[in-house]
Formats: sequence, C-alpha cells, structure tokens
Amino acid sequence: MPCPSPSHLCRDDSVLPMHRHASKPANPSSFSSRSSSVASSASSSPPPPYEDVHFLSKPVFVSPLSGSIDSSLSRPGPLNSTFSPLNPISGIAMSCNSQLSISRLREALDALDTQMASLLRQRQELESRLEQAVRSQSPIYRLPEELLSSIFIIGVCQSGDQDPLLVSSLMLVCRYWRDVVIDTSELWATICISPNDSLEKARRKLARSKSVPLDITVNFPPRAETRAEDATGVTENIVRAMDLLAPALWRARSFCLNVPNRPQAHAALMKCKEEDATLLESLSICIFHSMQEDHCSSPCLPLFKGRTPRLRSCLFTSFNFDWDKRITSGLRVLQLGGYWNGFSPSVDKLLELLRGCPHLEELALRNMSDADPDASVHSEPESISNKVVRLPRLVKASFYYSGNLRVRMLLSQISFPALESLEFCYLNNLTPILETLRQQSLTSLPLRHLRIESSLFSESKFMSLLSRLMSLKTLELIDVEDVSRSLLKNLSTPPAAHPWVCPKLERLNLDGCTSLDWDSLRSLVEARLSGKSSQLSSTSTAAFRPMSSASASAHVHALTAGRASPISAPHRLTSIDVTHCHQINKEMVQWLKMYVRDVQCDPAKGIWGEGIIP
Repeated sequence: MPCPSPSHLCRDDSVLPMHRHASKPANPSSFSSRSSSVASSASSSPPPPYEDVHFLSKPVFVSPLSGSIDSSLSRPGPLNSTFSPLNPISGIAMSCNSQLSISRLREALDALDTQMASLLRQRQELESRLEQAVRSQSPIYRLPEELLSSIFIIGVCQSGDQDPLLVSSLMLVCRYWRDVVIDTSELWATICISPNDSLEKARRKLARSKSVPLDITVNFPPRAETRAEDATGVTENIVRAMDLLAPALWRARSFCLNVPNRPQAHAALMKCKEEDATLLESLSICIFHSMQEDHCSSPCLPLFKGRTPRLRSCLFTSFNFDWDKRITSGLRVLQLGGYWNGFSPSVDKLLELLRGCPHLEELALRNMSDADPDASVHSEPESISNKVVRLPRLVKASFYYSGNLRVRMLLSQISFPALESLEFCYLNNLTPILETLRQQSLTSLPLRHLRIESSLFSESKFMSLLSRLMSLKTLELIDVEDVSRSLLKNLSTPPAAHPWVCPKLERLNLDGCTSLDWDSLRSLVEARLSGKSSQLSSTSTAAFRPMSSASASAHVHALTAGRASPISAPHRLTSIDVTHCHQINKEMVQWLKMYVRDVQCDPAKGIWGEGIIP
C-alpha cells in the first residue's frame, strides 16, 4: 500500500510533538542516501518531507513550581525511529500534553504577577516609612507641642488684623499641626456670630476654647429690607445667639453687640442681666438706628449683675444706660455717640461720669445734640473751681459734632495736664474753646497732635494758642476757611525776639484749605529748611544802629543777650498734604516734593476725569 503524500497529512505546527521518544528510530542509511541524492539533484528535486526533518526527542517543559527549565529536557535527544505521523493515538496524547503545559505556564505567570504585586506593595510601604522617618528628623517636627502652640498663638492672636482663614490654613499643613491647633484653646477664643458666621461654628469654637477668656462679637448690621418679617427673623437670630453665649459670658474678656434698633438690643441684653462678667475688660454696644424713637428706650439694668471689676473700656452708641456710674467707674477709655434730643447727656452727667474715672486715658464724644443752656452748670468762678475734674492721665480727646456749648463747658471744668492728642470736628465756633485751651497751656499742655475739621475760629486766638504749643508735631486743618496768608506767615517767621511758633512741627495737613496762597506756603517750607528768616537778620542788624534814648539802649541790650543764646532752629517739614487745594498746580507740587519727603495731593486725571497712575 503506497504511503500517503505529506500534503494530505493534517499537522499543527503550533503544537510541539510530544513523546517522540516512543516512535521508531529512522534508518541512518536512508538519511545518508537521501542526503547524497539531494546534493546531486538540489535544483530539480522537491523539498524533503516533514518526517525527515530532525526534531527534539522531548518537548521543552517549564516547571510552574520551580520556574526553571528542566536541563534534561532542554538537550536534544536521539531521534525516535518508531515515531509515525500516521499514528492517531500518539497525536491525541501529544495535543493533550501540550494544552496541559500551556495552562501550567499561565498559572506560573499568574503566580509571578502575584509575587511582583506583593513585592511592589512592600516597597511602597517601606518608602512611606522611610519618608516619615526622614520627615521626623526635621526641626519643625521635633518641636514640643507647647512651643509650637505658643508660636501659633503669637502668629494668630497677637497680630494686628486676624485672618479668619489662618487657623484653617494651619490645620491643612499636616495631621500633627492639626492636632496641635485643635488642642490650643487660645486659637478658638475669638467667637463671632453674624449673618456670615453660623451658630454651629460658634458652638464648635466654644467647645474647643475650653475655659480660656473669650472675645465675643454679635454683629447684625442693618439691611436694605425694612419688612417686618425680616426684622423678626433678625431678632430671633440675635436671641438664639445670646442663648448660646449666655453660659460662657462669665469668661468673656470683651463683648461687642451691634444691632439695628433698640428693641433688638433690649432683647439681647436681657440675657446678660443674670450672668457675671468678672473677666470683662471691654464692652461695646452699638445701635445703628440712633434717631429711631421706640418703646424700649428704658435700660435693662444692671448689666452682668453689676459685677464688672475689670472693665476698662466702654463704647456706647445710642445705648441708653441711664448714665449709670456702676458701669463706667474706673474706666480707661470712654466713647459716647449717637445721642440726640432727650437722650443726649447734660454737662453735669458727663462730669459725674468723668469724676468716677480718675485714670481715664481716652475720651470721645460724637454725634450729640448740644446741651441745654438752662440745664447746664453755672459759670461762676467759685462753682467752677469747686467742680473741676482732674484727669492727670488723659492723653487723647476727640469731639465730633458734640455741641459747642457742651465742649466749652466740659473743657473749662476739666484739668488735663498730660493731653497729647486733640481733635475738633464739625463745631461752629471754636474761639471760646481755643481760649480755654490757652488758659490750660499756661500750666501744662504737652499737645503733639491737633486736628481741626470743618470749624470756624478766630485767627488771632488760634495763633496765640499755637505760640504756647512748643511740642506740637502734627497740625491738621481740614476744610478750614480761616487758613490765610498771615497764619502761614506767622508759622514761617517768628516775631522779633520771640521763639518760633511750633518749632517741632513736622507734619502739616491742609486738605481742602482753598484760601491759602502759594507764596505763603513756599515761604513756610523754605523758612523751615534752615530755621532762618529775613526778619531775624534785619533785627540783628538793627541792634548795631546808634541809639540815643535809654529805652533804645535797653532794647539793644536785650537783643544782644538774645543773640548770645541763639534760638534753636525749627524742625524740617517731613509731610505736607495739599489734597483738594485746587490753587496748587502740578508744578507747585513738584517743587514741594524737592524739599518735603512726603507730599500728598490730588491724583493726576485725564481728559475725562479718570485717574492716571503717575
């Protein structure tokens, strides 16, 4: 029976033949004869059959357990002469063994992938531990919690303007800093409740602040809506806020209440009547609608049971406390404002309040109706001398639209030998008040800052006062029409044989003074550059002229004595403000900048009035 052609055989080249060692070995003579015949007729004979090609006796097997190739199977064995491609049983067995080896190889690859993933995970854990170990050696992480907490307190609480997001930013640095911030009670001592600050936030701060002193602010400014339901909602929010804060008022260091009207203030302060405030140092109550008349004008006294031994600062705006001296006694700062018509205090009540504050350092009266002349104290010298209130520590006083009569009567019965800063704004006639100040300067008035805004006064009285203020450094005249050429001339040229007027003057503010001229201002700047003037030189040359009378000889002797002890030169101007002075043009401003370090003026404008950056 003839052998079938190789083309009729079905073979799979992708499957390695298995168990080739079981087949019969081929005849060596046939291989030699075929090789010689192929060599003789290479060009004409067909390619050799598939059975004549040499093959491995054993398949290459990779153990899934060891992951290595069997050395015995990797070497080619002798050819199996008993192998026959026509044997179907051997082909089936070879295919099954091939499929088994593929599954084992895949299992081996899966095992290797699992091992690689486990090793990679271990590597990541080791890298994380190494990073933490290196980070723990940083100096910032070796600081004790107490020292780091003190640094946070200095950076957050003792800065000028507290950033509400600064504490949150510190907590986002790392987990260690977050724990330190949460455990630092002082960082949570500032509590604010407003339309933008929720009660839940305040409750969280109360819990984290533990028992440290608190700075409490309840701020509900007035809105544009004036509907009744809106006012009711604001009142409910204020009452809820006070219900939350009432148990913690005993440790309040400062308390600030800002509400639209008096009924809301009355509802809030009713929660403060039954609570002590032994740590309270600053109290501020502001009612925005000060002109509103309502039925809750009666005070809800006493506040905090009248137990405020540490209270040193009171700022009241339109709050009727019946001028109770229990609240204002022993104060260092007293600011009153927003009292109109029948709610404005009389001079007698103010004097009684000031008499209970002998260590007062700052006094401010703003936006008040003027005092009633019939209800004020009498101006006899005997009564005034008996009722003078001595304030030896008063350093700053300001009066903004508080009534000419009240200010004049008040200053005439107060002794303030340490006053350094004084402000008068929106007062009609300051001439009697300036005379009172001049009388005070005969004893002691170390005034360094004087501000007069939108007020009228006599220029001669004002110059007589300035001649007594030898320590004045800052003079502000805002929207004052009485600043003329003669006033600036007296500041630039001292009288004959007299010292300079305000020799220590360094800062001059002439904002809105449209009546002054450029020549007098330039003379003032030039005269204070070196401290010399033409009048002094003329008087010094006049001393050598021949005199005949005895009085003239005495005058010459006085000038000679004054020349022997020369007058000290005035200080140079370091700042000048000519804003809203339309008579001062751009060239004049440039000249001022050559001799004065800081010059304030109107910004340059374009054709359409827009601002131009210089």
